[in-house]
Amino acid sequence: MTLVYQSTRDENNKVTASQAILQGLAADGGLFTPLTVPEVALNFDQLKDASYQEIAKLVLSAFLDDFTEEELDYCINNAYDEKFDTTDIAPLVKLGSQYNLELFHGSTIAFKDMALSILPYLLTTSAKKQGVDNKIVILTATSGDTGKAAMAGFADVPGTEIIVFYPKGGVSKIQELQMTTQTGNNTHVVAIDGNFDDAQTDVKRMFNDKDLRAKLLAHKTQFSSANSMNVGRLVPQVVYYVYAYAQLVKSGDIQNGDKINVTVPTGNFGNILAAYYAREIGVPIAKFICASNENNVLTDFFATGTYDKKRDFKVTTSPSMDILVSSNLERLVFHLLDNNAAKTKELMEALAKKGEYVLPSVNQDILNLFEAGFATEEETAQEIKRVYDEASYVEDPHTAVASAVYKAYVNRTGDATPTVIASTASPYKFPRVAVQAVTGKDAVDDFAAVRELNAISGVAIPEAVNGLEKAKIRHKTVAASSEMQKAVETYLGLDK
Repeated sequence: MTLVYQSTRDENNKVTASQAILQGLAADGGLFTPLTVPEVALNFDQLKDASYQEIAKLVLSAFLDDFTEEELDYCINNAYDEKFDTTDIAPLVKLGSQYNLELFHGSTIAFKDMALSILPYLLTTSAKKQGVDNKIVILTATSGDTGKAAMAGFADVPGTEIIVFYPKGGVSKIQELQMTTQTGNNTHVVAIDGNFDDAQTDVKRMFNDKDLRAKLLAHKTQFSSANSMNVGRLVPQVVYYVYAYAQLVKSGDIQNGDKINVTVPTGNFGNILAAYYAREIGVPIAKFICASNENNVLTDFFATGTYDKKRDFKVTTSPSMDILVSSNLERLVFHLLDNNAAKTKELMEALAKKGEYVLPSVNQDILNLFEAGFATEEETAQEIKRVYDEASYVEDPHTAVASAVYKAYVNRTGDATPTVIASTASPYKFPRVAVQAVTGKDAVDDFAAVRELNAISGVAIPEAVNGLEKAKIRHKTVAASSEMQKAVETYLGLDK
């Protein structure tokens, strides 16, 4: 029986996995979400010796069940190859009572590589399966990492274009250069005068604009998404939580069946939602600890049941989490409401119109799985320093947010359950932040900080950063957030 993906806002909008991947975002503004979880045979006594690719095939074949075995082999083998600097793909590092799941060994040194390495293959395969020969335009807003990882994945992929919007001044210098130096004749980057929420809101609006959709189709073109709103981004992230548990069993740190906790630095809520789906298919996870920076809208949501975006937007040292509208939370809300699309739509419309919504009576069993906390800028820096002093290991600021929130959770609850922390980026993406936290001194610039970080950590400078200082700037467009559609139409030749 084929797994059904339904829009969170329309119970009649049901599709298969490949249709959901191809569309990216539902035309009604909702997110395609599995109505049931597939049955997956998770025998960790066997999986502990499985490769990352083998676990990926097990998980993806369950969630993407309208793909053939040959199609999945093609996608997986092309995604998880020498682009990663370790054959482990996602190594697990023990740091005292926590286990950092390093998700930054891909070509752009951020966790987005884990899914965006495979998404181009899933998307082009989906197009073939659905008999679509339109050009696929990947339209994406980024808070720093998705943009580069998506462009690296889609650069010069036949039949595709990719347009990335990012907040000018709202990402690190390394992140910005990674995007603005990206090669590929089909890649386009626009810095907007606004924040990530402004970019994401207008991307969603363009997806739902019927007139723009008709104009695109007239040019044999259609949108899809590389954000975690696309199930082709979300489902591959489930894999590494299964893999992490298997590695803990293999190392003997836990016995098969023991519970673990998972702590995730959270912006758009996709990464922690993937952990929730991992639990649903059988990974023994007791608690999900949702870690935020000073943009702590999610902390307040889990504490009060009210989602209120009417607050100051703060630019922090963990920019990928500088988000006030966490899009993937809509999927969890849908599940909290027992998959009631009408109620979910009502809440999302309230958020758009009034800037807030209040959860009605929900499935408390699901809600009780989540804990939430946030770390201030000072606490984040202190955590980078603490971990370095204790373990000679340098965390990036996003991982440090999660680490600080986890530490506070343990101090508050006494919960000694072994905990996996999603380590979402290399410190080399945020070298000045890392170096200043460890040494107490600010480097002259990002590249001086890279060299200093290399000396401090003993970790080789990644290929993603090496040579970036002298790379040619290829993308220089800056636009007001109100002019995003104009930029899209210009790039795609729709204005002619």
